[in-house]
Amino acid sequence: MGAGTAGCVVASRLSEDPDVRVVLLEAGAADGPEAMSVPSTWPTLLGTSVDWAYTSEPQTALTGRDLTYPRGRVLGGTSSINGMVHLRGHRANYDGWSAAGATGWGYEDLLPYFCRSEHAVGRDERYRGTGGPMIVTGAEDVQPFESAAFDALAELGLPVSDDLNGADQEGAGWIEQNIVDGHRQSAADAYIRPILAHRPNLTVMAGALVRGLVISGGRCRGVEYVLDGARRRIEATRDVVLCAGAIGSPHLLMVSGIGPADDLRRHGIDVVADLPGVGRNLQDHPMARVIRSTAGPAASGMAVHRLLGALLRTTRSLDAPDVQIFFFDRPFYPATVPVDGYAVAVAAARPHSRGTVTLASADPAVAPRIDPGLLTDDRDVAVLLAGLRMAREIAGTRALAGWSEEELRPGPDIEDQSRLREYLRESVHSGAHPAGTCRIGDDDQGVVDTELRVRGITHLRVADASVMPDLVGANPNATVLAIGERAAALIREHGAP
Repeated sequence: MGAGTAGCVVASRLSEDPDVRVVLLEAGAADGPEAMSVPSTWPTLLGTSVDWAYTSEPQTALTGRDLTYPRGRVLGGTSSINGMVHLRGHRANYDGWSAAGATGWGYEDLLPYFCRSEHAVGRDERYRGTGGPMIVTGAEDVQPFESAAFDALAELGLPVSDDLNGADQEGAGWIEQNIVDGHRQSAADAYIRPILAHRPNLTVMAGALVRGLVISGGRCRGVEYVLDGARRRIEATRDVVLCAGAIGSPHLLMVSGIGPADDLRRHGIDVVADLPGVGRNLQDHPMARVIRSTAGPAASGMAVHRLLGALLRTTRSLDAPDVQIFFFDRPFYPATVPVDGYAVAVAAARPHSRGTVTLASADPAVAPRIDPGLLTDDRDVAVLLAGLRMAREIAGTRALAGWSEEELRPGPDIEDQSRLREYLRESVHSGAHPAGTCRIGDDDQGVVDTELRVRGITHLRVADASVMPDLVGANPNATVLAIGERAAALIREHGAP
């Protein structure tokens, strides 16, 4: 269920076996607006019909603000509306999963599945794939602003990586994206659309809103959904695989009676399995920006150009980068203040803050309450303060002197720590990278085992960003591709008849 990144991978790989019938249910449409294929117009998709357009609960650490919370509602899911960044986490991120009990999910375990998902020409084949469906590229054209920003990073002596998805996963580098011939490539474009016409054992139902799981005798036997206004049921002779994402998967588990017992009873839901970890452990990347005005547009007008970023450590004692930096050739300034400029965005790559996805109603059509809890752990504030300091140093280099006029945000008069903290409280936003709400684990907060089987229920698995024990220090889509690949391999190898 769910034709997002993981769902497309799982459906495509399982249906390679002609003796297996696969049905893929997607609440959104099969296709979206033309802007969905144009890389530069992805921000215009947010809040439209191809976005669930969630809103978070008021954030206590962010002056009580609620946040927009986009999630893809279309074939391809969020991979159809995101920024197309293809970036793995550092190997230490995955080894941390394994050390914490997610045996078989370390870096070396996942590396074959990263490679299986991608087609990255000219890269080191010890680390990169060349035969997978996702075309991973870096644009050839470098616009003048980003060339200057690259020189600024070198001026500060920051490390440089030729391939942030390869052997050297730290430093500044050109970010790869899922763009083919100038058009977005979503997971649906890569895994589903090329095979659908000639794979009769794969059925894709768009516009099918799942209302819940059908469970009896401790076994998941199918799903109930609404299509064309009619309630329907589909029976599964083997496994039901839930791929609705870090918001949708815990929501569907809970409305089906799987989750924290007290919360379920509060909404009048019969408890099928008391799993207190469902909907807990929500993680996201908090993001802030340094914004500067320029004498003229920083954007060159190139339709597709190279994207510059950096993965850095705030202290050398860390085993992996904890700050992610991106450069944008537009200021992201309020539309009421038109201005030319650029932004240096910083994110706490390995957030310590934790939030929840909880029920607002027993009705599956009612969106859940989403509380990412951004900046509720002061360690994330400290990382972002260090990131702002880095961003300001970068903007103040000789290499960017010709591009920089006035600092618009935080502003030249905001220097002391207390005022910078207030700036974060007023400006931090979600990276729209939720994860961890159905995490792998064998403790009382674990929701799935290492083969992604839901604890206490047979023939039910979860495979998406929700199973991550900890959010990786990068945009999560590449990792979700690998999770989908490994899930399909586990099901084919160990799935019950």
